[in-house]
Amino acid sequence: QGFVKVVKNKQYFKRYQVKFRRRREGKTDYYARKRLTFQDKNKYNTPKYRLIVRLSNKDITVQIAYARIEGDRVVCAAYSHELPKFGIQVGLTNYAAAYCTGLLVARRVLNKLGLDSLYAGCTEVTGEEFNVEPVDDGPGAFRCFLDVGLARTTTGARVFGAMKGAVDGGLNIPHSVKRFPGYSAETKSFNADVHRAHIFGQHVADYMRTLEEEDEESFKRQFSRYIKLGIRADDLEDIYKKAHQAIRNDPTHKVNAKKATGITKKRWNAKKLTNEQRKTKVAAHKAAYVAKLQSETEA
Repeated sequence: QGFVKVVKNKQYFKRYQVKFRRRREGKTDYYARKRLTFQDKNKYNTPKYRLIVRLSNKDITVQIAYARIEGDRVVCAAYSHELPKFGIQVGLTNYAAAYCTGLLVARRVLNKLGLDSLYAGCTEVTGEEFNVEPVDDGPGAFRCFLDVGLARTTTGARVFGAMKGAVDGGLNIPHSVKRFPGYSAETKSFNADVHRAHIFGQHVADYMRTLEEEDEESFKRQFSRYIKLGIRADDLEDIYKKAHQAIRNDPTHKVNAKKATGITKKRWNAKKLTNEQRKTKVAAHKAAYVAKLQSETEA
């Protein structure tokens, strides 16, 4: 049995099929997407909603969407860059911010669907497991499934913070506590106090205290924006508590009014007229021309 060199010939290239564009770009895990978007056949065209959580260096995006042939349709979205409106000025990509963004999208979508009064969610944040129960005499809870994309699903990952916020906000998302901060794989036990501390940014507060004691230079460099705004480690819990309440009070998206620049744009061509305006213009031309003819004949 000799060595056979594999020759990629014309037949190979004629049959070669490229992968989907978003797979080539390394953006979509189609193995997971297939399972998140396929709906049971006996549910016909009922949308299968996904809670999409994506993290970037400066932002956290949480969307509720469902798949259609022509593309995904987004029902509702929330971003961590909206949090300054609710009193959180800094740390917009940490676990606590992820929780707030999840809470915001949950309250926003329930408000949009008119379910916010029926499903208040978990108003007392304890970090413990909470599942939304459907009411007996009304519409069921809004059900969706967590879509983490290509993120590593490690214990304590921020994507689960966003999911916890959405669950506490009143959405029905199937989950367990195994990936929340405070769960120990060795003892198979869950410490809710650790999770609560993360939701209120206490892990950041502890780090602030430690760094301030041990290395003041690093503290001034890393927490410069906190120092500039006068935010101390002890203030963080109150900031997040107030933010949770502010989100519940009014989660609707506010469109920023465009600033008046005072610049008038020059036009180099005539403005397009409506049909009515064109008819009026032609009638005026005709009347002027007839009047001109009459004045010439009289003269």
